[in-house]
Amino acid sequence: MTIDLYYMPGSAPCRAVRLTAKALGVPVNLIQCNLMAGEHMKPEYLKMNPQHTIPTINDNGFSLWESRAILQYLAEKYGKNDALYPKDPAKRAVVNQRLYFDMGTLYHRFGDLYYPMMFGGVTTKDPEKVKKLDEALAFFETFLSNSKFAAGDSMTIADHSLMATVSTIDAVSHDLSRYPNVTRWYAECKKVMDGYDEENGQGAKEFGDWFKSVVKTA
Repeated sequence: MTIDLYYMPGSAPCRAVRLTAKALGVPVNLIQCNLMAGEHMKPEYLKMNPQHTIPTINDNGFSLWESRAILQYLAEKYGKNDALYPKDPAKRAVVNQRLYFDMGTLYHRFGDLYYPMMFGGVTTKDPEKVKKLDEALAFFETFLSNSKFAAGDSMTIADHSLMATVSTIDAVSHDLSRYPNVTRWYAECKKVMDGYDEENGQGAKEFGDWFKSVVKTA
């Protein structure tokens, strides 16, 4: 039942997949895909994933990419129950909303602010982009005002996705202190997520160290 996961350790979406697989007890064969060396453009990789992105999984011949879709697939196929991805339509809708919020708002705004600094030679933070990321964190703060976890009072795949993002935001030393609900949730997830350090924490630190080595003024 081992699944191949093509990944990079610092990638937040890749780490989200690792967290979900760990929670489900799904064995994963980790295959590092070095984007800088163009390994994602090899013909065999393009045949598996024409968009040549990571993470990508290969589950005994079935290939899938886009991390949130992978989380949903793993939970539906390998979950012993529906705790991580509820079958109840309303509860599942909230999990999905949080996943889409992570993809389209929180992680997107993080990338808008910090990726030009990592990859585009930008040396200072754009104040407007800082405001947009802080606004997204404020949204998440509100989501957590009436629940222990991202989509309710039990952990779901939404927490895995958002935890990978928030730990990356923290790793580049973006200030989270203004968001007490986020910092409370962040600390709790660190304690209770299966294999947090191995599957996510180490990779987040690697990303942060890389960022700080590239952006000396960060």
